[in-house]
Amino acid sequence: MILSDRDIRKMLRGGKIRIKPMPDLGEALGSCSIDLRLGHTFRIFEHSRYPYFDPFNKDYSGEVTSEVEVRDKEPFILQPGDFVLATTIESFELPGDLLARLEGRSSLGRLGIVVHSTASIFEPGWRGKVVMEMGNMGRMPVALYPGMRICALTFEELSSPAEVPYNKKKKAKYLNQESPMESKIRED
Repeated sequence: MILSDRDIRKMLRGGKIRIKPMPDLGEALGSCSIDLRLGHTFRIFEHSRYPYFDPFNKDYSGEVTSEVEVRDKEPFILQPGDFVLATTIESFELPGDLLARLEGRSSLGRLGIVVHSTASIFEPGWRGKVVMEMGNMGRMPVALYPGMRICALTFEELSSPAEVPYNKKKKAKYLNQESPMESKIRED
């Protein structure tokens, strides 16, 4: 069951869902979702330096991508066909009986911006910032600004609490992430 605005507000007040810093609910809370804002940090791919990416080649570690920091009121221009990793300002924490889904915003989708290519689920027990897998599917560059509403989270209740929530997994590769870390597929 997807949580309504009423249930999201109740769980935020009761601390079952924790979001820091807390968004302005008057602006961010939808009828069944809550918007999060774009952070300042992006991870770009150095596609001019390498002919391809081999996720199991440890020699490429840390060289295939680089981090870019954007100041307030400064745009990050997402070019057509580009793919970047980006964070939200907010971090959040889930209990063992809720999952969250990352959703794009229609107003940005209409410009060609997608905020996740495949990884849309945050498992029960998640803790950290959202790292979006952003792409520009359109034909024109789009300026993105830190602080703008960039994505939404919806929440779903599990039929029972997870036996092993994400924060209890031995290989929780992205737990407590604060920046757009590159893929850790090598750890599989």
